[in-house]
Amino acid sequence: MGKNTMDLAADHVVEAILRDELARETRALSAVVPVLRHLLGSEAQILVSDVILARVRGMIGDLAAQLVALHAGYDPATRTAGIDPAAHDRFAETLMADEVLLAFCHALATESLIAERLQQSHGIDPVLSPLLQELIASEDAAVAGLAMRTLAAQSRFVQSQRRMQLPLGELPAELFHALLTRAQSGALGAADGGADMAQMQRAYDEASSRLGLLARLIAGLRRGALAALVLDHAGIALFAAALASVTRTSRPAAVLACHEGQGVRLALLLRAAGLAPPAIERQVLIIEPDARLPRALAELPAERAAALLAAGGPE
Repeated sequence: MGKNTMDLAADHVVEAILRDELARETRALSAVVPVLRHLLGSEAQILVSDVILARVRGMIGDLAAQLVALHAGYDPATRTAGIDPAAHDRFAETLMADEVLLAFCHALATESLIAERLQQSHGIDPVLSPLLQELIASEDAAVAGLAMRTLAAQSRFVQSQRRMQLPLGELPAELFHALLTRAQSGALGAADGGADMAQMQRAYDEASSRLGLLARLIAGLRRGALAALVLDHAGIALFAAALASVTRTSRPAAVLACHEGQGVRLALLLRAAGLAPPAIERQVLIIEPDARLPRALAELPAERAAALLAAGGPE
């Protein structure tokens, strides 16, 4: 009885330590979108050179340009050709108040920045990771074909991030339909491109987007998806897709867990995925070489890690 009581007390201490660290990381994450809204809507942004802020602003401006062009009856791929600059600026400001859209763009910008850092620090190609290369060479024609399409989509994503663009078709379904509905609701005035918008809605295919392809590729691996939880082998795109799939969290949450200063969150997600402490530490150290994980993590069962994440952090 005495030993059981001591073990129970030790478990409570372990969880208290991890809960406190997770709460600190959650506060940092929760502040991101309000800060983005403030900076994007303020003249102070002129003085801010942060690459993530610039990319978020660029992506939202690009989405606005595509929607204004589509609304006016032009091909959205032309972006600014033939559209009213004032209408574009007004609509962009409207989109910048959308916290769901801001959070999504922030996750994409963070992912591209992490990919660039991994390339610099570990030589991981942001487009063709070792795992993706193996999948392209698979004897399974379906897997190889899907991997090739994922490669092409990842290449387009890297190029789009460098241009600070975000094609409408790369949005998740909920955001895609919400933005088209907003553009059709009168926010842009009388519409000339109603038929074009309807055609775009019919042509939209979330499964063919980069995020859809990544999710399908991971789903096709079944239990082999655990092989994608090796960051320097899978690359951030497949790693985040696998982490989201295995732990049933959102992909943006999985991406943000890979950001510096979120080591405990990443460790808990990996523990919830079933990884052993040495493997977890290796992944965290790739992101943050100076990170020091609580020793208590080794004593935490996977199901308790999942419970702590569910109770103490945004999805």
